[in-house]
This record gives sequence, C-alpha cells and structure tokens, in this order.
Amino acid sequence: MNQLFRRKSYRANENSSGLLRVLGVWDIVFFGIAAIIGAGSFSSLGEAVFRGGPGVIILYIICGFACGFTALCYAEFASRIPTAGSAYTYAYASFGELIAWIIGWALIMEYSFGNIYVAFSWSDYFTSFMARVGVHIPDFLTCSYPEAKKAFFGGSQNKELLNAWKNAPVIGNLKIILDVPALVINGLITWLVYRGVRESKNFNNALVLMKLAVIVLIILVGVAYINVDNWTPLNPETKVSSFMPNGFAGVMSAVSGVFFAYIGFDALSVLSEETKNPQKNLPRGMIISLVLCTVIYIILTLVLTGMVDYRRFDGIGDPLSFIFERSNANLPWMELTVSFVAIIAITTVLLVFQMGQPRIWYAMSRDGLMPKRFMRIHPKYNTPSYATVATGIVVGLPILFTDKSFILDFTSIGTIFAFVLVCGGVLMLPSKKKLPGRFHLPYINSKIIFPVLFLGGLAFFYWWQPVFFNTLMDWKDPAEGEFRISMFFFILINIGLCVLAVVKNLSLIPLIGLSSCLYLLTGMSHNNWFWFLLWFAIGLVIYFSYGFSHSKLNNDLNGDLN
Repeated sequence: MNQLFRRKSYRANENSSGLLRVLGVWDIVFFGIAAIIGAGSFSSLGEAVFRGGPGVIILYIICGFACGFTALCYAEFASRIPTAGSAYTYAYASFGELIAWIIGWALIMEYSFGNIYVAFSWSDYFTSFMARVGVHIPDFLTCSYPEAKKAFFGGSQNKELLNAWKNAPVIGNLKIILDVPALVINGLITWLVYRGVRESKNFNNALVLMKLAVIVLIILVGVAYINVDNWTPLNPETKVSSFMPNGFAGVMSAVSGVFFAYIGFDALSVLSEETKNPQKNLPRGMIISLVLCTVIYIILTLVLTGMVDYRRFDGIGDPLSFIFERSNANLPWMELTVSFVAIIAITTVLLVFQMGQPRIWYAMSRDGLMPKRFMRIHPKYNTPSYATVATGIVVGLPILFTDKSFILDFTSIGTIFAFVLVCGGVLMLPSKKKLPGRFHLPYINSKIIFPVLFLGGLAFFYWWQPVFFNTLMDWKDPAEGEFRISMFFFILINIGLCVLAVVKNLSLIPLIGLSSCLYLLTGMSHNNWFWFLLWFAIGLVIYFSYGFSHSKLNNDLNGDLN
C-alpha cells in the first residue's frame, strides 16, 4: 500500500530536459490571457447568461475568487517545483504516485477534451464569419455526426443541424457528416506547437494584443446601448423582477460554462521548464493574468445582460457578435469585426491547451508512468515531438463522434477536481525557508478566521436564500434536488475542515481555495459525476497494468533492494 503513495522529491534547479527557457513574466501573462479569454467569453458565455440571467455575474465572481486562491496555491507549488507537469508534478511531491496519476489523468481530460470543445467553437465562428462575407460552407461539413443526429431526432429548431442531417451525402447506410473546420484548425495548431515554443510565443502575443483591443471596443460601444431594466428582468411565473430570475440554483446550473472560461490559467504551470526564473516569473504571470481576465469577464457580462434580455441567448453560440445583430444594436460593422476577432481569440486558446497536453505526457513519461516515447524531444525544435503529435490525434478523433455540451461538462468537473487536490496538497507541504526573489505563500492561521468565515457565510446564505433550507430535496425539480444534495455534502465536509483548522492550525489561503473549489463542484449533475468516475476507472486500469510496474520510483526502489 505504501508503494502506491510513494512521493517524488524535486530539486529547485532540476532541468535536464533540454527544453529552452525563453518565456518572461509578460509572456506568461499573455499566454494566460490567451487561454482564459477565448471560448469562455466568445462562446459558452451565451449559454451561461441564458441559464443564470444577469445574476450569472455572481458565478463569475465566485469562480474568479476560487481560481484566485487556487492560483496562489499553484504559484506556491511552482516556486518549489519549477518543472513541467503542472498539478500532476505537484501531487507527486505531496500526495504520492497514485494521486499524481489520477491528477495527470484528469489533466489529460482537461486539455484534450477541452480543446475538442474549443475546436468546435472555433468552427462555429469561422463558419459564421464566412457566411457573413458571402462564402457558404455546406452544413454537413460544419458539425459533428452526433450533433446533427440528436437535433433531427430530438425535435431541435436549429436549422443548420437539421439541414446537415437532411442534406448529407450517404455512403451505404452512413451519412457523411463531419466538422471539417474543427479538424483543420486542430491540425494547424498541432503543427505550430510541434515547431517550437519560441514561434508559438511570438504568434500568441500578436494575437492577444488584437483580441484585447477588440474586447475593449465591444465594451466601449456596448455601454451606449445598455438598458438597465434588463438587469432585473421579470420572472414570467412569479411576476417578480429579479437579478436572478431563475433563482440561485439557476445561476449554479451555469457553473460548467462559467468555470470553463477560467480553466486556462492552470495550463501556464506546465511551462515551468521553458520559463526564465520560474520561481519568480511564473507565479507573477499567473496571478496578473487571472486578475485582468476576471475584471474583463465581469464587465463583459454586465454589457451583454444590459444590452439584450437574457432569455434571447438561448442556443446562441456567438454571443459577442449576437448583441450587434440587426435585431439588437444593429451595428453590422461591429458584428463582422467581433466574428473575425473571435476566430483569433479561440485560436489562442487552442494554442495554449495544445502546448499544455504534450508537457503533461512528457512529465508522466519521464517518471515512467507512460511509455518512454512520450518524452522524446525533437533534435531541431526542442519540443516533445511524439507527445505533440499524439495530442493532435487524441483531440482530432473525438471531433468526429462527440458534441459540445457533453465535452463542456466533462472538462469542467475534471478541472475543478484537480484544483481541489492542488489546494489540499499545499496544506500538506512543510514550511520552507524564505529566499529572496521567490514567491512565498503568506501563512495566515485559519484557526479562528476560517470557522468564522464559513459559519458566517452559511448564516448569510440562509438569510439571503431561506427557501433553500426548507427541504433537502425538491423532487419536482431534479436539477434543484441534485444541487441541494451536493450542498448537504459540501456543508458536512466544510464542518470537518473547520475542525481541522482549529486542531492543525491550517494555512488560511489554501483552505479557502479548497473550500471554494468544493463549492463549485456542487453545481455538477449526477450525469457529470458518472462520466467523470468512468474516465478515472479507465485511468486506474492503465496505471495498474503499466504505470505501477514501470514507475521510475519503483525501479529505483527495486535497484536499491538488489
């Protein structure tokens, strides 16, 4: 049993990989902005607004709050262990090998499956932009087979998906329906990442500057069209105007779409071995990019919900261009501009995620948990070449047989789970000597503060939403019932954390990060948990059939015994 939790020790100056250190603090900030502001703002924001109404801004603040404390925990780990691997490497040092494998497997899900969703979003905007300039791509070449089939047999009103199913060519009994733009952009990004991080850095920085300029333009133009009455819409059932027309459970039902907008910042930690002075630059870059992006999301949400009634965002995949359509602000030049820049914005997200996945495989291969070929470095480009090509294949193939909604939920739950373990891992780290020029997570004793914050927050929530505590389960509304059951376990776990805070004098910052990430998990449905646990079961089979016996720590131990 002890072998399953054997830990790996890392030296602060460990870097024998051959990867080039070329990234400075502002390169990290730009990569962070590239990853965070993309599909979350240009695509999934529309669905989030429809579910939560204007009150979804509360969820953006909650997610930003949770990610902020998690970023500090990532920064603490990055300052101690400046090697490739992100949360996987950190878990290996604090929890041991089995938990490290579970985290690595979750990160594979996050980056690979996340990029599938991003590729779909890129295809939607590209197809929309081409249509606006007069170039029509056949519908059966711009969506996946499952999407079209579900739409046709499910009674959907989406004309593009229905046309795709009806007009698709048939070979035998199989309709030829595939998302060609998504496949093409995946191939191009894979090629760019294969060529090297220096080329990727320059390409990324140029695109981020253009993206930020247009987002500022959207905000400045959109402010003039805000109708403040849209921030308190009338609920058709209760006849009451409210900032949260669908209730707090409605806001929480949007957690997958909202949290997806934030998951990019943790991808930055996989660039440790390609960052100059990573103990200093990486933590700074992560925190700066997260703060900037949170402010941008809050302002964008206020603009969108102020310009257009939240109910009109149902099924809208391009919300930032939608608000300027003829039926809304009626600004064709803005609509076209935003559509074009959305393509650029989502391209930068693809770039960062596609850089992150190979470096997770690289780190796991270096530890013996994956085959050695995944740590192969290209002799000319100094990139993990085999892992990069494998990532392109892993992202490309599911594009043929999956759909966006499933991928969005599947990605978010795995990422939040990884964040929970990162925050918990920091709580287990021993104290370290403070060194000049390195990030140090401030220690604040949570013995009194955390119990007061949690119990005070619980009392405030009871005062704010008293109806929530009337029953544990509302069988009339399955979504509401699932949320309340999750909240019940959340409260129990946090009571346990309050006890540990008093007994163990735990550090406040990682404890708040852990608690806030656990809260985000309450928004996940039973169906999300089912697929999440199934994915982990597959991962455990792979670990015990290959990783456990090939582990470098296991081989070193056997060598010592011999």
